[in-house]
Amino acid sequence: MRKKVTVVGGGFVGSTTAQRIVDMELADVVLTDILDGPPAGKALDMLESTPITGSDSRVTGISTASGDYKETANSDVVVITAGFPRKPGMSRDDLLKANYDVIKAVVEQVAKYSPNAILIMVTNPLDAMVQVAYKVSGFPKGRVMGMAGVLDSARMSTFVATELNVSVENVHSFVLGGHGDDMVPLPRYSTVAGIPLPDLLPADRIAAIVDRTRKGGAEIVNLMKTGSAYYAPSAAVVEMVEAILKDKKKILPCAAYLEGEYGVKGLYVGVPVKLGARGVEQIIEIKLTAEERAALEKSVASVRELVTILGVA
Repeated sequence: MRKKVTVVGGGFVGSTTAQRIVDMELADVVLTDILDGPPAGKALDMLESTPITGSDSRVTGISTASGDYKETANSDVVVITAGFPRKPGMSRDDLLKANYDVIKAVVEQVAKYSPNAILIMVTNPLDAMVQVAYKVSGFPKGRVMGMAGVLDSARMSTFVATELNVSVENVHSFVLGGHGDDMVPLPRYSTVAGIPLPDLLPADRIAAIVDRTRKGGAEIVNLMKTGSAYYAPSAAVVEMVEAILKDKKKILPCAAYLEGEYGVKGLYVGVPVKLGARGVEQIIEIKLTAEERAALEKSVASVRELVTILGVA
C-alpha cells in the first residue's frame, strides 16, 4: 500500500510539490485549497499525466472552504504551503500576522485527522510558522519541521556552480539559521567535490555569493512582480518527503526544534538534521568560529522576536 501525502495549499508551491511527488511515484497525494474547483482540476490534470510518466500514484483534489479535512485522514506526511504570498517590497516579517490564523486553523484540522503524520511547514515567515504548528498540533518535536535550509543551500550551490562552471552535483553548500535576511551561509563547510569553497574562490567572490543567497527569495519576487519562487521550493520539499518516506536517514538542513543545541533552547532554527521515517531523528552539531556563532545568534534573535510577538515562544 502506497504512502499518503497531503499538500495543503493548491497554489504554485503546493501544486508543483504534488506534481513532483506523483511523478516520482513517492505516494498518493491529496491536494487541498480553500478554492472550490481548482484543486480538483489540477489533481485531475496530474492524474491524466500518469499514463505518460508511468506513475501509479493517485492524486485527488479537494476544497477545504467548509473546513472539512476528512479526505486527508491518515496521511503519513502533510506539507503545509497555505497562506498569503510574499509580494514585492514585503518582508517575510510582514506576513507574520496574516499567516498566523491560517496556519493555526489548518494545523488543528490536520492534527485531528492525521494524528500520526509528520508535518513539513513551508509557509512564510517559515521559522515562526513552524513554531506555531508545533504548539498547535501538540506533536512531538521530531514530527514537525520547516523547509528552508534545503532551499537556501540549493540557491547557494547554484551560484557556486555557476561561478566555478562546474556540475551542481559536485557542490554541497551549507546554510544555517532562520529563513530570512539573517540566514547564515557557511562557506567553510561548503565544498566542491570535497574541496572547501575558500580554497577555490577569493573572499570577495564568496562574499558576493553569500549576499545573493541571503537575498535569493527577494531576487525572484522582484523579477516575477506578482509572485514568488515555487520550482526550487517544491523540489526542496520533495527531497525532505522522499527522505522521510524512504527512511533514508539523509542529512539535510531543516528548521528543527532546539533544546540546547547550538546554545539555543525552545526555538525552531535551521540546522543540519538526520531525516528518516520518524522525522527529525537527530540534530547534527558542528563547530562554529566566533564569527559564525555571532551570525547564528543574530539570526536566532530575529526568529525569537517573531515567535515572541505571536506568543508561541
